[in-house]
Amino acid sequence: MKTLIKHATIVDDGRTLTGHVLLDGDRIASIDEHIQPPCGDYDECIDATGCVVLPGVIDTHVHFREPGLTAKADIESESRAAAYGGVTTYFDMPNTVPQTVTEEALEDKWRRAAEKSHVNYSFFPGATNDNLDWLLRLDPHLIPGVKLFMGSSTGNMLVDRKEALQAIFGRVRLPIVAHCEDTAMINHAMAEACVRYGDDPPVTLHPAIRSAEACYASSSLAVSLAREGGARLHLAHLSTARELTLLDPVADGSLPAITGEAVIAHLMFTDADYATLGTRIKCNPAVKTATDRAALRQAIGEGRLTTVATDHAPHQWSEKNGGCRKAASGMPMVQFSLPCMLELVDEGVLTLPRLVQLMCNNPARLFDIEGRGFLRPGYKADLVVVRRESWIVTEPCIQSRCGWSPLLGHRFDWQVEHTFCNGRHLFDRGHFDDRCRGEQVTFHH
Repeated sequence: MKTLIKHATIVDDGRTLTGHVLLDGDRIASIDEHIQPPCGDYDECIDATGCVVLPGVIDTHVHFREPGLTAKADIESESRAAAYGGVTTYFDMPNTVPQTVTEEALEDKWRRAAEKSHVNYSFFPGATNDNLDWLLRLDPHLIPGVKLFMGSSTGNMLVDRKEALQAIFGRVRLPIVAHCEDTAMINHAMAEACVRYGDDPPVTLHPAIRSAEACYASSSLAVSLAREGGARLHLAHLSTARELTLLDPVADGSLPAITGEAVIAHLMFTDADYATLGTRIKCNPAVKTATDRAALRQAIGEGRLTTVATDHAPHQWSEKNGGCRKAASGMPMVQFSLPCMLELVDEGVLTLPRLVQLMCNNPARLFDIEGRGFLRPGYKADLVVVRRESWIVTEPCIQSRCGWSPLLGHRFDWQVEHTFCNGRHLFDRGHFDDRCRGEQVTFHH
């Protein structure tokens, strides 16, 4: 199967050029900068005049809810939503049922994804207070890193023993992706709010209860432990201006040992939006102030933050009822992350090459992904074609099983036209090939 994508603006690894991309089977065969497209016989030819071709987005932070929580979402539905949004690879988090903290649970997820996932996949094993020996035995070529909850979590995934934390940061050599919020501070703030406002305080208090101070206290502890133990630490979903001061500066284009992630919710919304969107934007860590959002936006533009992901976390709409205590935290975003970031490009927050670094190149570098994340000959043919065209988010277009979005009614000026995954034309201007299956990602580690 040979596919030619011709007359495109091609953006990758800091470069922008006009030319043609040739796909041969599951690989990129060539990137051609000549005015005329290469001669030959092709099974498919796409005229991408006026379009931009990017590497497929790698979302390294999603919750696809399978197994155990499939009333909210599952691997099939959410990987379809990913493909509609130009996301060709995702890394799923371990807080499913059962949690991904054993060999059996991890292998079960691999089996499920091989059967159901429309795009490429990998899964983070989760750290607990007592499973370090298992984490150290895992094949580093099959996992991106280790997820560590240093804040409120379900079940036994909150790692809160000092000796366990020191051992994890001292012995795990793969990237450690940490959710950092100080549980004791949050619990104290919630108790005080319940005394004043009743057992379910209004959602407008969410950023005061899951406060900036709770985020910084936990993030700074993680950084201290990582420096002490020599670990590679990636701070997930940073939400405050102050936390950005904890990151190592980027020098000579190489990635430092301490890196940070921004997620779409904290780049798009502020605490003023609780008044109109309510629990639709309730997530952990909480959406915070306009000052915090401005600092995060500046950090992605300058390159201080290394990756942008979604923390895609769908819930049934009924679970979003309530306030700070009762409404579920999380929102579905994987389908709309690329249009959101293209909107920020139009607003001058960052350049298009920087977007590609944050969503494609840097995830591949940070997690040592094998053969993906760049438009290079010989690499897997994961790519997305986008066109400047206005459209509005409506309920029928939402692919996530939960069926709602905080972006409902939002107008975007960029649209995903085509998504290719391993050379397969998975999404074609609204038409979806549900026969396609992604591949398990491998790593150089």
